[in-house]
Amino acid sequence: MALDQQNNFQVMYIWIDATQENLRGKTKTFDFEPKVASDLPIWNFDGTSTGQSLGEGSDVYIRPVALYRDPFRPGPNKIALCETLTHDEKPHPTNTRQQCLDVMEKAKDQEPWFGMEQEFTLLGADKHPYNWPVNGFPAPQGPYYCGVGADRVFGRHILEAHYRACMYAGIKISGSNVESMPSQFEYQVGPCEGIEMGDSLWVSRYILHRICEDYGVVCSLDPKPVLGEWSGAGCHLNFSTNVMRTPSEDGAGWRAIEEAVHKLSKVHMHHIAYYDPHGGRDNERRLIGANQTETVDAFSSGVADREASVRIPRQVFADKCGYFEDRRPASNCDPYMVTSAMVKTCCFEGDDSKLTLRYVPKF
Repeated sequence: MALDQQNNFQVMYIWIDATQENLRGKTKTFDFEPKVASDLPIWNFDGTSTGQSLGEGSDVYIRPVALYRDPFRPGPNKIALCETLTHDEKPHPTNTRQQCLDVMEKAKDQEPWFGMEQEFTLLGADKHPYNWPVNGFPAPQGPYYCGVGADRVFGRHILEAHYRACMYAGIKISGSNVESMPSQFEYQVGPCEGIEMGDSLWVSRYILHRICEDYGVVCSLDPKPVLGEWSGAGCHLNFSTNVMRTPSEDGAGWRAIEEAVHKLSKVHMHHIAYYDPHGGRDNERRLIGANQTETVDAFSSGVADREASVRIPRQVFADKCGYFEDRRPASNCDPYMVTSAMVKTCCFEGDDSKLTLRYVPKF
C-alpha cells in the first residue's frame, strides 16, 4: 500500500443492494483526483448478483452522490457513495435516497437536523458473539456498559479504529461507547442536516464492515443478535428543527417538540413499518418492553425515560428547547427511510404529512 500510484487515483464506488441492509463496492481508476461527486461518471454493475435486476438487461447504473476520503487507501483516493438507477437513469425501485432527498428539499426552510446512534454487535467468523465463552455465556449485563477492562470490553480496538477512520473520511462522527451487552458497541453520527444524515450513516457502516473484515470478525446489525435477557441493538434518531432548538422567551421550541411528539403518537405503527427493512418484523424481536424498550405496539414518551418510545432529554426539558430522541429505529434500519418518515410526520401539514413512502420491493 506504500507503493507510488504513478499519478493514478482509486475511487471505491459503493452502493446499497436490494436487502436495504448490505453494501456492495468496486474500484475504478482515474487519471485525475475527483474533488466532488459530480466529477465522477456514472458506472454500472450486475444487478442479478445483488437482487436488483432479473436475467435480461442486468446492468444497473450507479451515480456518485457523495464523496469521502478513503481511510483504507490513504492519500488522494476516495470513497464514492452512489445511488442506483434504472436503464433510463431513473431512480431504481431500491433507491430510497431519491425520495428522501425530495422530502428534505421540501422541508429545508425548517432546517431539520439529525443525529443517529448506531449500535452493532461483533461476532466471530463462526457467528458466535466475539470473545464470548465457547460453550456458555458471560456474566449478566451490568458491568459492561461504558466499561473498562479486558473482562468487560471485547473488541475496543475495532471501535477505536472505526472512530479514527470516520474522522479521516470526513464523516461527522460525534462519539462512541461500549454498550450493555458484551461485544456490543455504539457510535454516534451528527448533527447532520437533511440528506447528509443518510449519506453519512451508510458510509460509516461501510467503513465499519471493512474494518471488521480486516480483523477477521463480523459486524452484525441484527436488532436482536442474542435471544434471552440480552439487550437488542437500535439506531436511535435524535431530531430537531430550527424552531425546536432555538431558545425563546415564549417557549416556542418546547411547544414545537410537544406537537411533534403528539404527531408521532398518531402514526406509531406506520413509523414502525419504516424503522427496519422488513416492515417492523425485526423490531418485534427487540421492542419487547424490556432492556430499556417500549413494546412494539405501544407508543410512549417521557423526560429522561429510556423505556419510552420517545425520550426527551432532561436538559431539553429544563431549557424548554432542543431536540428529542426517537428510540424505535432498529440497528439495521435504512436511515433514508427513517429520516424521511420523521420529517413527513413532524414538518408537513395536511396531505403532505401522510406517510406514503414507498416500500422497497424484494426482487
